[in-house]
Order: sequence, then structure tokens, then C-alpha cells
Amino acid sequence: MTPKLRTVALVTGAALLTRRALRRRVRRSPLWPLPALDPPISGRPRSRALKLLVTAHEMIADGVVQLRLEGPGLPRWEPGAHLDLVLPSGLVRQYSLCGDTEDTSAYTIATRLAADGRGGSREVHEQLAEGMELEVRGPRNRFPLADAPAYVFVAGGIGITPILPMLRALPDGAEWRLLYGGRTRASMPFLEEVRKLAGDRLAVVAEDEDGRPDLAALFADTAEGTAVYCCGPEGLMAAVQEALPEGATLHLERFAPRAGTDGDTEFALELRRTGRTLTVPAGSTVLAAVRRELPDTAYSCEQGFCGTCRQRVLEGEIEHRDELLTDAERRDSMLICVSRARGDRLVLDM
Repeated sequence: MTPKLRTVALVTGAALLTRRALRRRVRRSPLWPLPALDPPISGRPRSRALKLLVTAHEMIADGVVQLRLEGPGLPRWEPGAHLDLVLPSGLVRQYSLCGDTEDTSAYTIATRLAADGRGGSREVHEQLAEGMELEVRGPRNRFPLADAPAYVFVAGGIGITPILPMLRALPDGAEWRLLYGGRTRASMPFLEEVRKLAGDRLAVVAEDEDGRPDLAALFADTAEGTAVYCCGPEGLMAAVQEALPEGATLHLERFAPRAGTDGDTEFALELRRTGRTLTVPAGSTVLAAVRRELPDTAYSCEQGFCGTCRQRVLEGEIEHRDELLTDAERRDSMLICVSRARGDRLVLDM
């Protein structure tokens, strides 16, 4: 090759490498050369709706039904993600994905029948059937698996659903252990699969046989930087938080809105556009007060997860208790089903 051709080849090769590197850099941060933006701490924006077919509806444990929802080319998801399921009645409920993250043809969810719940789980158990079409939104992930030197997982009953895909995703050689508890062994979904995945790293605690789990023993000799993941009833999560060793980080997935730090207090609520001022009692919600005056106000989950009841706030400080809004959205809006005033007055654009 002549020197001139060699120079042309080198320049062409360098340009090609530069173009490829630039393409990769832009994919990582579309606003390049600005730095990549961190994901919102408190949630993700809502996603488009999908229409999926129920191809399996089966009881997999006492009181627990598993659904398989199929559709073409579904968005990928990572362990900890959940779906918003729009039920035929119009109710919106959130369920953790517990299937195979590589399967883009179907989503798998499971739900326990809550006899004293608000009707969503009963509708899933008693009214859904194979062959029905359902609307879903998502997936979204507010419970992602972080990189850590070691892991401790604590699951209570149906709380195993977001943790199960995490166990499958852990790299070979990862240091981890799991405490899986439930009222009875028969009520604990995926127990056999969990046994196969965890082996001697698993402690099963059935309350009717063993009583309450020994969290002190679970956290003994926990290494600095260990990530603790917990999903289950509020009492279990509070106990884990209390027993958390120094140097560990705690990640929680709630089934219900978080409690206020100082308890609930009464406050005045002004609805600016309608010219009404209401009182929100300590034992009630903003949504309940608003619906007494404006019964057509939209709402669904009443848990701070779906975003249906979001309203713009004109004045007042908000005590956010939802698990959905991004930090930017929280500056001037709230989910009135769970969040309250952090003070004696709040003004909504209603």
C-alpha cells in the first residue's frame, strides 16, 4: 500500500471509530454534550396503554391467583417493575411482574385475595378469565435492583413477587440470602421455585409453625454496604426498618401508602375555581372531602399508585405520601387520595 493510500485508510478508520463512539454516547444521553440526566427519584412518567389477552388464570397458592397476559412485542422490564392493570370495572390496580424478564410475548403477575380490601383483588380472582382482553399500563419500576456487595431479601407472602425476578437476575457468585415468610406454607406462592433458586441461602418462616421471623439472626454479620430488599405487610417492613444494621441500605416496596411522619391533622382546603373552602379532618383524605362537594372527581386506586386523582396545587406545602410522582411533578401537584397538607391550609386548582 502506498503512503498516500495508507494515510487515507487511517483517516477513514479513525472517522468511523469516532462516529460509532459518538453514536453510543448520544444513545446514553440524548442531550449530549450535556451530562446524562439521573432518573426521577420518586417515580417514572406514565406509559402508554397496552391491550393484552389473558391466556392463563390459575390458583398457585391458597388465596393467590396468577395471570399470564400475552401480546406481541411487549416492552422489556427489569426486576422490581410493576404494571397498572385496568380492570373491567374501571378500577386500576398495581401488580409486580414476576415472570421471565426475557419473555417479550407475555407478562406474568400474581395477586392475593384481600377479603377486607376494596374490590380489586376480588375482581381479579372472581371475574377475570382466560380469553378476556385487559388494558395495562407500564411497566414502571420504583423498586430496582441496585449494585451492591451483598444482598438480604425479606418477603412476606405475596411480597415475593417483585423479589423473585431479582433472585433470577443475581450474577453467579453474588452474596445473598432470603427470608420468606407467610401465614402458612400453603399460602406462600412460588415456594418450590424459591427453594430451587436459593438452596441453603433460604429461611422459610411459616407463622402457624414458627411464629415471627428472627430478624436479629437474619441480620447478624451483615457486611457494610449490604442492600436489604423488603416487600410485604406494613408490620414486616416496619420491623425490618427497626432491625436494619448500621451500614446497610434499605429498599422497600409498599402495598399501601406510607404513613405520615407526624400523624394526620385537620386542615382547610380551598378549591379555587369552584370558590369553596372545605375542612379535611384528621381521619379522612383530601379525596373524600373533595368528592363530597364534587362527586364526579376522578379517582381509582386510592393508594397513591395510579395517578388518576392528581391535582394541581396553587398554595400550601404538601406532605407527599404517594409512590408515583417525580420530584418535578411534586413541586406543584399531588395525589389527593393519599397526600395531605403539611400545615393548616392547601389550595387546589379545582
